[in-house]
Amino acid sequence: MLMLFAVVLVVSGALVAGAAWGIYGKLPEKLEGFLVALAGGALLLSVTSELIEPSIDKSSVFHAMLGVAAGALVFTICDYLIDEKWGAESGGGLLAAITLDGIPENLALGVALIGAGGLEVAALAGSILLSNLPEAAGGARGMSEGGKRKGRIMLLWTATAILLSVAAIAGNLLLSGVGEGTLAVIRCFAAGAVVASLATEVFPKAFKEDHYMAGIATALGVILAFVLGSLGGG
Repeated sequence: MLMLFAVVLVVSGALVAGAAWGIYGKLPEKLEGFLVALAGGALLLSVTSELIEPSIDKSSVFHAMLGVAAGALVFTICDYLIDEKWGAESGGGLLAAITLDGIPENLALGVALIGAGGLEVAALAGSILLSNLPEAAGGARGMSEGGKRKGRIMLLWTATAILLSVAAIAGNLLLSGVGEGTLAVIRCFAAGAVVASLATEVFPKAFKEDHYMAGIATALGVILAFVLGSLGGG
């Protein structure tokens, strides 16, 4: 249980720290684009190796397809509504991405922590932290530039961090005995939301802000996620 709370603190704390960095810190546009692309590269690998592939191996292609399609559809609808209400440049899309993929992702993380070794836990937490920090910074900065009050933005991201922490704890305490089919749908719902967010929010934002280095940053993110995964598997 102590390990669970430590991981939750690190992963969810990245959202609050990233939001504070984006609002109050100096975040050059090119650096933000580079970091978002780096996070996108990490997600590009982890979405297949940590979410979809294990779901297919332990359940079925049908469960994986169902979850991915549902996650992508729900994210797309929410992203559209957020853009209509807050504006496409508001940062709300990245918040939706983190929340929609984060809830099932943290549920799955909580389950994965049951009986996991310290190195594997570090790899899982590292992959999520790597994506949460720059995405929170970029999303919070977008909201700030859109005219929202800084205190309200921090409150929103803090509430999101708490929500994802609850999801991880619930996954650890409540889903340990759930069947693989249900877990596969949960994991792949997260995967579908990630894929949709990469296509509509993450990579377009990274390319717009740092189009010369976005491809290199994405490749570095893939490598970092692969290293973390290799450590966890070792």
